[in-house]
Amino acid sequence: MPNHDRPLIDPAPDTAPAEAGLSLGRRSVAEFAGTAALAAVVIGSGIAAQQLSPGDVGLQLLENSTASALGLAVLILTFGPISGAHFNPVVSLADWLGGRRQPTGLGTGELGAYVAAQCSGAIVGALLADAMFDRTPLQIATHHRVTGGHLLGEIFAAAGLIAVGFAAARHGRGASAAAVAAYLGSAIWFTSSGSFANPALTVGRMLSDSFTGIAPASVPAFVAAQIVGGLAGSSLMTLLYRPAGAD
Repeated sequence: MPNHDRPLIDPAPDTAPAEAGLSLGRRSVAEFAGTAALAAVVIGSGIAAQQLSPGDVGLQLLENSTASALGLAVLILTFGPISGAHFNPVVSLADWLGGRRQPTGLGTGELGAYVAAQCSGAIVGALLADAMFDRTPLQIATHHRVTGGHLLGEIFAAAGLIAVGFAAARHGRGASAAAVAAYLGSAIWFTSSGSFANPALTVGRMLSDSFTGIAPASVPAFVAAQIVGGLAGSSLMTLLYRPAGAD
């Protein structure tokens, strides 16, 4: 059984997978539930921020980024032992690419199952967030976000997410949860795009016309930028963390 809760390349000996032997079905349910919860946290906190701090975009961003970072850390610790807590097709793609070099990454069928679970989970989470705040459950966002700077921001955000997640995973699940959450919280501020960095959540955000929403016309370019960034981050970590003597 592939090892899903560990670095993508040259894993450290003290990061043995807790979920080894678990069925793909169980792991897919964990990815669905975790991504749905993450989407509800990100979108729900954005809606709450709009209601609590109308007219103050900076405070809205602070509220949203804080809730998103804390929520992600908790979800990684909760679902990590089951599926590795990817919650993101870019992360799963990087894991699959790692498996082309050694037999520890996701298989092709597993990649498809993970991505399907993540995308469907993000959609359910978006609908849940809208319903919790008594908004029309099925909305279409109107916030167009595509500019050259925003796409560059998404490339940087996704590359950093893969790099931080890969490096931190070598130190155990707790360190990984803290590092990835801290990176996300800061990247929401320092990237021009607001650090979506997740194709599944980008699709989910399309269904909420709120502070965190994104118009459907902007989604393809954002997803493409995220994939490019994920591949760049994975390539960098492959170069830096390849086994000793491979230079």
